[in-house]
Amino acid sequence: MLELGQEAPDFELPSADMQMVRLSDYRGKRQVVLFFYPKDDTPGCTIESQEFSDLVNEFEELDTLVIGISRDNCISHGDFRDKYGLNVQLLADVEGVACKAYGVLQEREKNGVTKEVAVRSTFIIDKDGILELALYDVAPKGHAQDVLEILNQS
Repeated sequence: MLELGQEAPDFELPSADMQMVRLSDYRGKRQVVLFFYPKDDTPGCTIESQEFSDLVNEFEELDTLVIGISRDNCISHGDFRDKYGLNVQLLADVEGVACKAYGVLQEREKNGVTKEVAVRSTFIIDKDGILELALYDVAPKGHAQDVLEILNQS
């Protein structure tokens, strides 16, 4: 598990537009909210992604970039973004590198088959690249608003 106050693990992942994004590119420039979610175009993930998108202007006012990460590929992300009009960056972590670094992968059993899945989790990283908040296994509905309220209080 990550500890608050430590440097956030860096990563370089492709976006839905197949552009490489490095977390460290924002160090010294912007605060970052990373939200990890299990799968594109599923009910909970759609709700969460839409709510973050609906609040993106409020996050921008706080000089905060919102980035969603799942193990889906770039094409899936592009389709998901376009289908729902999402305006947050979606990064493809197909190999699970960032998911592992942030401790969001857990084994889950479904129909007798054990799979490693990303647990819905959110991290706030300050402008210096320091982990300010880690929330694991969050509920999708209302979560974006909760994160915004946390940022407004800090």
